[in-house]
Parts: sequence; C-alpha cells; structure tokens
Amino acid sequence: MQIVKAKFFTIFILFSLPVSAQLPWPPIVIDDYLTTRPEAVELGRKLFADEILSGNKNISCQTCHHPDFGTGDGLSLGLGEGAMGIGTERIANSGIKKRVPRHSPHLFNLGHKSITAQFWDGRISIDPDAPSGFNSPAEAWLPHGLKSLSAVQATLPLTAQFEMAGNTGENEVIGAVRQRIDYAWPVIVERVIAEDNYWALIKAAYPELQNRRDTHITHLTNAIGDYINSEFRSFNAPIDKLSRGESVDLTSDQRQGMELFYGKGQCGECHSGPLFSDGKFYSLAMPPMGPGRTRQWDPWARDVGRMGVTNNADDAYAFRVPTLRNLSFTSPYGHNGAYASLKGMIQHHNNPIQALENYDRKQAVLPNAPHIEVIDWIGFNDKRELERIKRSVDLKPLGLNESEIEQIIEFLKLLDEPELIDKLQKR
Repeated sequence: MQIVKAKFFTIFILFSLPVSAQLPWPPIVIDDYLTTRPEAVELGRKLFADEILSGNKNISCQTCHHPDFGTGDGLSLGLGEGAMGIGTERIANSGIKKRVPRHSPHLFNLGHKSITAQFWDGRISIDPDAPSGFNSPAEAWLPHGLKSLSAVQATLPLTAQFEMAGNTGENEVIGAVRQRIDYAWPVIVERVIAEDNYWALIKAAYPELQNRRDTHITHLTNAIGDYINSEFRSFNAPIDKLSRGESVDLTSDQRQGMELFYGKGQCGECHSGPLFSDGKFYSLAMPPMGPGRTRQWDPWARDVGRMGVTNNADDAYAFRVPTLRNLSFTSPYGHNGAYASLKGMIQHHNNPIQALENYDRKQAVLPNAPHIEVIDWIGFNDKRELERIKRSVDLKPLGLNESEIEQIIEFLKLLDEPELIDKLQKR
C-alpha cells in the first residue's frame, strides 16, 4: 500500500509533441462501459428520484446524489432519512440522531468496466466466488441476479437506518430489516408494483414478467444501476478530446499543471488512467471528522476505512482513490468531505500530517444540527487516535508551492464536462 518509496513513473511534458502523445492512457470509448438497456434506464431514472423506496417515503437516491451538486449533495456529511431540503439547505429535525457517516460520492463513470469496487472503503466488490457474484455487507443475503456494482450499491442504502430505511418502529421497512436484511426488499417491491405507472415501466423494461408479483428487488435495482451506468458517463471533457488527438487550447498554467500532476506532484501515481483513479486504497491522514463509519465492535468512535472491510491492520485509515472527473462541481472533497475547496484538498496532499495538525474546521460544510454537533469533532479529542492516523499516512510531503498548486488546479479543469452537468440539471 505504501506509495512513498518510489515513483511509478514520471512524465515530462515535451512541448514539441501533441498533448495526446503525452497522456499515459488511451481514450475512453463507449465499449469501455457496461451495456445498458434504454427501457431499464427509464425505469431506473424514475425510481432514482422517487421517495417511495425509502422507509418513511421522505428521501430518494437523488436527495444525496443530486445533479445540482455534481451528483453529490454539496455537504461534507449529509443528513439522511428524516431531514428536509436539498444540499446546503437541508435541515435536520429532532429525529435525526447522527449525520450520514461518510461524504456522498459522485456517480460519474461508475459503469466503466475497469471498476471492481464501490464505496469509500470498497465494501462492495466483484467476487466470482460469492453466491451472488459480489462481496457486500449483506453477505449471503444479497439477492442473486444483480447485474452490476451500481445495482448492488443501489440495493443496500434502502435498508440502512440513517440513509433511507428510518428509525426502528417508524415503518414496515425498518421493521423487516431488524428481522433480517433481505426481508425488507419485498416490502419495497410491494409498494412499487402497486402503482400502475410503475408496472407499465417494469413491463417495458422486463417483458418476460407476466404478473406484478413476479417483480423482484433485482428488477428495480438493476434498472437503477442501468440508469447510473448510462446517465453519468463522462468522457467528453477537454482532457478526453486531447486524448483523441483533437485540438484544445491549453493555457501555460494548464501545461505546467499537467507536468506537475504527472511529475513533482505525484498525483498521477494514484489518480491514474482515464478515470484518474487506480481504484486502490491509501491513508492520507484525513481529519477525523464525523466521526465516520465505526467498525463493528470497535470500542472507539472512529473510521478505520478499508480496515473495516479487510480486518487487515495495514489498511487502517485507508480509503479508495476517487476519480477526479468534474471536480469543479463535486465539492466538498475527501471521504468525509473535510475540505470545501479543491485547493485545501491539494494542500492536504502536499503535507498530510501538517494539514491534519492545522486543520481549519471552517472547511467543513455541515448543515445546522445543534443536537448532533457534539459528535462531529470527538475524534480530535483523542490524542492517541490522532497519532494512529498520523502513523498510517502513505504520503510524504511533496514540496509544492502555492503557484504550483494553482497550476495543478488549472490542469484539473480539463477534466470538467460542464455540458454534461448542464444536461443532467435540465432533466
């Protein structure tokens, strides 16, 4: 997991060559994505935005993955089931017991065939040896017949108390979850198939179904997966045009930023390939805000990241490398959204331990919720925990100056696809 011992490669920008010749990856093509079906996409589109899937019918997938916030929610840590409003206007009521443990990730390019795991800790992953074909927290109870990681990812939040299911005693979905996780999905299916408009969409997407009660949760979440895998493909940013040999005017700062990204800044060692992620897990010694997703049976309120999945101490505080697509639209940044600005996030990479020690809590974007704020910062009160986080770090200081950081930011703008964002927001 260590990446501090040596550079994997260094790319020197040769201005006499076309930029496409300098990019260390081939262009993305449509065949790089999983196949989806238009009828399933339309069913998934409606389900994605419908609160009918939540226990108390008050939150949808889109609440936390909204196009107005780059398919995230604009918050460091969101407010799940029971809150009201969207994004930074979201308001907690007295029934909210805690924030969603981790930052809501964006959905771009999740249908790319190279992706083998999802969530910040990779707790769902492709596993041909598993009965369902996937590893997940649902273990043996995960439904068989799910077609993609995005379908698996859409299945699990429906049963999560603080995300979509609700608190014990509030509705029949969470009641079923408390008996066994797979008891909840038929309850949700019953709601959906009772509506004639949904049954029409289901029949169009799955013509083999003869009766409403033939519908299974996999029909619904596979459709949501197809929607995610189709709708949020991003491969027409300026960087993609460059990779295809098309003409794009680059500023001097963008050229210098590219050289820094693949050189001194070492960004390209982990943010590699056309998705700008190697899909692996590293510790950046991020501020312990939240306090995050606590590992089962852990006596401390802390988020150990990948270690919570693998039970390997070498994975402590490591989180999955995110893709860098459309960064201008997807703030805040980090597994817990600790940094409101991209500059702040890069400065943290530049010297992780120093950034942790000097973290400015004003960087966090947290909706007002006085009755739960007491737990937001408890991780900073545990000096031993802070030392453990520091010891886990996989980055050494990079020595970037302010001007170089700004140049990297200018380069990253080449990964933005504002036309896609505009299209999503208009739907």
